[in-house]
Amino acid sequence: MGAITIRLPDEIQSRLLELSNTTGRTKSFYVREALIEYLEDLEDAYLADKAASDLRSKKAHTIPIEEVMKEYGLL
Repeated sequence: MGAITIRLPDEIQSRLLELSNTTGRTKSFYVREALIEYLEDLEDAYLADKAASDLRSKKAHTIPIEEVMKEYGLL
C-alpha cells in the first residue's frame, strides 16, 4: 500500500481528529473513505460526460423507450 502526505487546513484537521477520537477509527481511514467516494463520483461524472458527448456527436446508438418496453413485454 502506498502513502501520501497532504496538508489540511486547521479546521478540517480538527474535525478529522474529533471524528477519529469519537469513533475509534484512524484519520487515515476517513481520508481513504472520503477519497474513494469522491473518486467514484468523479469517474461517474466523466463517464456521463463522455456518454453525453457521444450522443451529441452521434457516436452512440439510442433505442426508443417504447421499443425497449415492447421487447421486454412491458407494453
